[in-house]
Amino acid sequence: MFFILSKILSFVITPIIWIITLLLFAVFSKDEKRKRKSLVWALGLTLFFTNAFVFDECARMWEVPATRYENLKAYDYGIVLGGTSVNDEELNRVQFFRGMDRLIQAIDIYKRGYIKKIIFTSGSGRILKSDMKEAALVKPYLLKMGVAENDLIIENESQNTRENAVFTKKIIDSLQLKGGYLMITSAFHMRRGQACFKKVGIDSDSYSTDRYAGPRKFEFDHVFIPNVSAIHDWNNLIHEWMGYVTYKVMGYI
Repeated sequence: MFFILSKILSFVITPIIWIITLLLFAVFSKDEKRKRKSLVWALGLTLFFTNAFVFDECARMWEVPATRYENLKAYDYGIVLGGTSVNDEELNRVQFFRGMDRLIQAIDIYKRGYIKKIIFTSGSGRILKSDMKEAALVKPYLLKMGVAENDLIIENESQNTRENAVFTKKIIDSLQLKGGYLMITSAFHMRRGQACFKKVGIDSDSYSTDRYAGPRKFEFDHVFIPNVSAIHDWNNLIHEWMGYVTYKVMGYI
C-alpha cells in the first residue's frame, strides 16, 4: 500500500500538474477575479520552474557534495542504489537512464581499486510488471564491463529506498560481510539513501554521482531564458524532498 501511495503522491506533487490545474481552473471558472489570479499563478509557477538558475541553486543546497579521487579511502564494498534503467520489452534489451552514472562511477572506482566489491540493490520500482528486477537485468552488463562475478552482489527484491536498505542488510548479515561501505548514488538522493541504511545499521561514506548543480553559472540564457527541462529536474528534486519527509514521518530514517 505504501508503495502505491508513494506513486500517487509522486504524480500529485509534479509542478506541471499544478500549472495545468490552475489553467483548467482559469478556463472553467466563471469568476473573472479568480480566473485572473489563476492565470497569474500559472504564469508565475511556469517562470519559476523553468528557470535553470533557480533550480541549480536549490539543488546545490540539497545535494551531497561529490568526493574527489584524492579524498577517497579504500572500501571493501560499494553499495550502488538502483533506478538506473528499465527493460525495453520491444527490443529485448535494457534501456539506461541518467541514473546509470551511479553504475559507471562505481565501475570506475572499482577498477581504480577504491572498492573491492559492488553491491547493487534494485528490484522493481513499477506497479505493473513488478517481476522485472533491475539488478538481475543489469548484472550481465556489469560483468561485460569488467566486474568479476565474485566481486558482484545483487539484491533484486526491493521496490524503494527503504527496502534497498532492509534487504541489503539481510544479505550482509547472511553472508557475514565485514568492512567499510561506500554508498554510490545520485547527489540529490544521497541524504535519504544514507539515512535509510544508517537506520538499519549500515554506516557508509558518500560518493555522489550525476549531480544537477555543477559550477555556478551567470550566463544570460541560464539565468533569464526559460528552460523546459528544468521542470523535469524539479520533478526529481521535489519527489526527493517529499520522500525524505515521508520517510522521516514513517520512521524509516
